[in-house]
Amino acid sequence: MKLQTKLFKVAALSTLMFAATSCHDLLNEPPENTSFVEDTDYTNTENMILPLLGAYGNFYSRGWEDIPLISVRGDDVNAGGLGDQQPYADTDNFVYDQGYWMYNSLWQNFFGDIIRMHSAMEQIALYKVHAPNPAVADQYIAEVKVMRAFLLLNLARVWGNVFIPQSSDPSEILVAQLATKDEVMLHISNEMDAAIPMLPNVRPNQRTDIPGGITRHTALAVKAMANLELKDYQKVADATSLIISSNLFNLHGDFYELFKLDGKLNNENLLELQYSDFGQGSGPAITYLFAFFGPQNWTPAVTGSGGGWGFYEPSMKYIKFMLDRNETVRLETSVIFTNRGIEAIKADPNYATLPAWVSNTTRDNDRFNDYPRAMFASGKHYWPSNQLTTGRTEYGTNKNFICIRYAEILLMHAEALTRGATSSAMTADAAVNMVRNRVGLGNLTNVTSQQVMDEKFAELAMEWGTRYYDLIRLGNLTELNYDGRTFNASKTYLPYPQAQVDQLPVLRTAGSGN
Repeated sequence: MKLQTKLFKVAALSTLMFAATSCHDLLNEPPENTSFVEDTDYTNTENMILPLLGAYGNFYSRGWEDIPLISVRGDDVNAGGLGDQQPYADTDNFVYDQGYWMYNSLWQNFFGDIIRMHSAMEQIALYKVHAPNPAVADQYIAEVKVMRAFLLLNLARVWGNVFIPQSSDPSEILVAQLATKDEVMLHISNEMDAAIPMLPNVRPNQRTDIPGGITRHTALAVKAMANLELKDYQKVADATSLIISSNLFNLHGDFYELFKLDGKLNNENLLELQYSDFGQGSGPAITYLFAFFGPQNWTPAVTGSGGGWGFYEPSMKYIKFMLDRNETVRLETSVIFTNRGIEAIKADPNYATLPAWVSNTTRDNDRFNDYPRAMFASGKHYWPSNQLTTGRTEYGTNKNFICIRYAEILLMHAEALTRGATSSAMTADAAVNMVRNRVGLGNLTNVTSQQVMDEKFAELAMEWGTRYYDLIRLGNLTELNYDGRTFNASKTYLPYPQAQVDQLPVLRTAGSGN
């Protein structure tokens, strides 16, 4: 518990540092390890954990714009309109503004943290020389490698060809060459192979030193995700098989509560961004800015609870897909309705009669009123007002942000098997049916690849852009032509941010991200 408190204190410091530096050019910052080399006593190995805690702090300190930009382009989600972020809404419609500040911010935030993670690994290596148990240093370095890999994986998904930083010196990027997306994914897979043996063989929530910290199963999950991008389905099956065979993970029994308080450090989670209000109604709180996802107008069950900005909503296409499947639990969890949204659904004669449970009031008695930017809100980013610590009012305070969960592992496993891979850990049918049974759906037999992809659409909507990147990987681009949108392969990657093109010569000739 003492180390966990120290971790959150480091996260708070990282947040302050991020706020002070995120708008500056990373290339103007000195390598972060310079002062450590000059001032730090590396023989005092009790402090070896501090660079690791700093890396976690940086990893958790995500800008509010990071995840929405990564996630917004799939047919499962729409950007809320009628706001002051029109280029964000345009991005959802595949109209890209190279000069938009969000593009540059995501680039700087992720590459900045990757470089800081290299600094942390370099500092730990300096402690390792004096450590009585060098294996502890190896574990710490492996944990940082996994964080770095997750950030790099998302950068390559967004931009395609990107840099692979090799040290904490940001000036290296000035002369570095771009790696192809496939090269990045292979690099990540190899890095995870090196990290896996060094990491604890437990669930993240079983760690007592850093509860929720990275374990070998987190690394296996990142390896599986990288190889999924490479379409190396046997390696996906091999990695997911090890996670499944560990018998450490299970699906939380209540899908709705998984994304609420019960979901924090849950047995289903392999990686999550951790936040806390320390159980106190006032004072410091480490939190992600969930207001981005919250409603502009609501009547919360707990009077005085704050709302949000309304910039992120499930798509009508996703809602109708779920209604067609007779989904209840996952639809109720993933989509929060307003009356305006309900009427918009019913305007389609095929959906004129909706299930009786469809309402603008959640099971926690928060009422989502009509507001101009959106007709729906994301339930996966919703934190009921009655779960706020008494005294806290900001939307989503104390909510963690889940990055990878066991349901995704099961569905990646099933997809790999339906695409030719083999495994003795679990059949594709068993993996898919485990996910379906959790939400009250019946079993499938002889499951097909398309059925797996439909299950992923239903299960993982609004989460980290998974749906978009699946469609891109499989070349199923026509699905992205919905609600008036026009998509083609040239729109796959965001353009490199103009601010980076102006500084980095290699980007000037690269053109787009592929």
